[in-house]
Amino acid sequence: MTENAQQQPPAPTTELPTQYAPADVEAPLYERWVERGYFEADAKSDKPPYTVVIPPPNVTGSLHLGHAFEHTLIDALTRRKRMQGFETLWQPGMDHAGIATQNVVERELGKEGKSRHDLGREAFVERVWQWKGESGGQISGQMRRLGDGVAWSRERFTMDEGLSQAVQTIFKRLYDDELIYRAERIINWCPRCLTAISDIEVEYQDDDGELVSMKYGEGDDTIVVATTRAETMLGDTAVAVHPGDERYKHLVGKLIRLPLTDRSIPVVADEHVDPEFGTGAVKVTPAHDPNDFEIGRRHDLPSLTIMDEHAVITAHGPFQGLDRLEARSAIVAALRAEGRIVAEKRPYAHSVGHCSRCKTTIEPRLSMQWWVKVAPLAKAAGDAVRDGRVKIHPQEMEKRYFDWVDNLHDWCISRQLWWGHRIPVWYGPNGEQVTVGPDEEPPTGEGWHQDTDVLDTWFSSGLWPFSTLGWPEQSESLAKFYPNSVLVTGYDILFFWVARMMMFGLYAMDGTPPFHTIALHGMVRDQFGKKMSKSFGNAVNPLDWMDKYGSDALRFTLARGANPGVDVPIGEDWVQGSRNFANKIWNATRFALMNGATVEGPLPDAAAMSATDRWILSRLNSVVSEVDAFYDDFQFAKLSDALFHFAWDEVFDWYVELSKTTFLAGGEPAEVSKRVLGEVLDVTLRLLHPVVPFVTETLWTTLTGGESVVIAEWPKDSGFRDADAEREIETLQSVITEVRRFRADQGLQPGQRVPARLDLDGTALAPHEAAIRQLLRLQPEGEEFSATATLPVSGATVALDLSGTIDVAAERKRLAKDLAAAEKEKAQAQGKLGNEAFLAKAPDKVVDGIRARLAKADEDIARIQTQLDRLPAA
Repeated sequence: MTENAQQQPPAPTTELPTQYAPADVEAPLYERWVERGYFEADAKSDKPPYTVVIPPPNVTGSLHLGHAFEHTLIDALTRRKRMQGFETLWQPGMDHAGIATQNVVERELGKEGKSRHDLGREAFVERVWQWKGESGGQISGQMRRLGDGVAWSRERFTMDEGLSQAVQTIFKRLYDDELIYRAERIINWCPRCLTAISDIEVEYQDDDGELVSMKYGEGDDTIVVATTRAETMLGDTAVAVHPGDERYKHLVGKLIRLPLTDRSIPVVADEHVDPEFGTGAVKVTPAHDPNDFEIGRRHDLPSLTIMDEHAVITAHGPFQGLDRLEARSAIVAALRAEGRIVAEKRPYAHSVGHCSRCKTTIEPRLSMQWWVKVAPLAKAAGDAVRDGRVKIHPQEMEKRYFDWVDNLHDWCISRQLWWGHRIPVWYGPNGEQVTVGPDEEPPTGEGWHQDTDVLDTWFSSGLWPFSTLGWPEQSESLAKFYPNSVLVTGYDILFFWVARMMMFGLYAMDGTPPFHTIALHGMVRDQFGKKMSKSFGNAVNPLDWMDKYGSDALRFTLARGANPGVDVPIGEDWVQGSRNFANKIWNATRFALMNGATVEGPLPDAAAMSATDRWILSRLNSVVSEVDAFYDDFQFAKLSDALFHFAWDEVFDWYVELSKTTFLAGGEPAEVSKRVLGEVLDVTLRLLHPVVPFVTETLWTTLTGGESVVIAEWPKDSGFRDADAEREIETLQSVITEVRRFRADQGLQPGQRVPARLDLDGTALAPHEAAIRQLLRLQPEGEEFSATATLPVSGATVALDLSGTIDVAAERKRLAKDLAAAEKEKAQAQGKLGNEAFLAKAPDKVVDGIRARLAKADEDIARIQTQLDRLPAA
């Protein structure tokens, strides 16, 4: 610590304004940091690298509290590493967000009475780029408001030229390695977005539906099946039962009549069927259910698609042209008319999948799509964590990760959209299929055309840790900054994004995982622990709080709630409290500057320091060590709390107050304390900077005259400890705290002066008499001094003359009344607890409450009696 202080020039004489005004300083400070290139990263540097990628926000998005929370944590990590001497890269950028962005632009077109088909593909894509340039990316400006120290010159977009080349390259390699294939399978289809979506883009929730049991077949060949989607019976091609189910052995292999159609379907035996569930028989619709599709494949059943992409019935008959929900009720009515409904249960709560983008109920649908064969990629992703190459923090989250990657199904990567990376496959007039790499020319000529689908957004964002560094080119940046040091992200996208990056990073980068550590955080919730949502009326725009209290206040509140993997509650009162903390830092530093605190020259020898000076330096070094340990363990809440209590309680409330006496006395001790105070503030401001960058920048540069705390050296634990000084000051604190408590008990005002005699002989407190008197408002005893209250504390004696400050008789009367009330409360509680009949009937919760009342009454009686004993005679 002292080396840094020696290198700093003398503090300037400019005084700080009387109040801290965040709105006046934050924006200019941030622009200065950017202009000076503090956040840029040099691939040619010989410093050790520290790399973090931003989880790329959607180009359609704006800053919400979840972003602010995550960005605060990443910014704190990277600011500290930069101060520690690392070549630090926080990689910014945005995701093109295929479905979300296309929906936004299509809505804009709708206002003009047009659809994307009116424009055509090329014109529509051009329109999206135009929208992106004009309206997209507002989050970048909001990131600046928050203070994000990202390398803006390296900002990337998942649809820019370099990343598009990376996408085309990895598609080609995966295809050539037979890890990408095209096949007809059941997919999750959104009838609103008109595209396939992956399993991880389906949100499940319990919906109230209906469970209908209906009879298939005739006479002895009747069999009952149940469904929540009656409309799909039009596509049934079998009924399945378990091979060991004796009830249906006579039916296996037979054809039975499918109601409402002119078809007969077989009864098949399949191990998938649970004979204990329902009737033990299930209808099989291979084109509209993933499990039924697999049964169909095992038994060579036909797959009949009965709905179009809008979920409108296409099967011939009276239901053709109906929406799926309209058809559902119509079909149930028709079956009821035929006497085939055995049972109906409404409402029937069951889990239903919804599109995560538009909340429409998804429809399982047989479709020709492109797929990634994930088994070998997922195994590599699991092995990288199992063998320790990648750490997941907190470790208990590993199980969730393994549960996911060990059970991954093949990934549907094609989307029926126009905005996105178009699949680089061309089809020829005679059934040819050619996959084209970025340096290859696509085939031309009559009949050749490119696949119309685009790739899943997660396909390109899965390349983010290396595509943003220039891959597939072996760039200097890739060599310097890959792999990432840590990925900081929410546990909610452990499956969406993290697993994709792990699979692609290990595949593309020769087995080197994309990051060393995955640090997972929770979700931001309101102060009552409820999920924030516009529909709940508790959503908060973080810009409102930053406008009102300053960005540092919001950041500190978020960091102080950030326990690894745990959700973070936040309320406006807490942000206001953090604003008060920023003001406290400001006022304490302003006081220090006004009283000559300095960083000029080396620290004095310990022998020249007072116990107070040695105590605060000892505590300072302990806190440096403690904060470092918390950072390395991603314990943001604990490090923020440690800094809060050290700065507010120990530095501002104790050391600064104790120093006032020294400064008033003047002389060499005052000069020593000024240097110590300067050192303590210098280090404390540097420790606080990663979490509250704006206020610390203003104060640190004013205090030290340094260029910027952003590039200052991170504090190091010098090893200085003084256990004796710490014990001495702890004793001093206990004396002051005890006397303050007594004063408050007697109803004395904080500033009210009281005559006192201090007997400190033979104790370590003797050198602190002036400070004790100053902090406790104790004036010297006069000729008429009469000790009306004597407090023995920590080996010392403090005698007070309260005769002229309180009405002893009135105080005794008040306390006697309080004592009587406490004794009555105790008697009532004891009476109930001694009543066996009451105890036998009363709930445990009630009995526990009475025991708590008894304990509180005992405490009150002891406290009041002590106050009475300390009062002088009336």
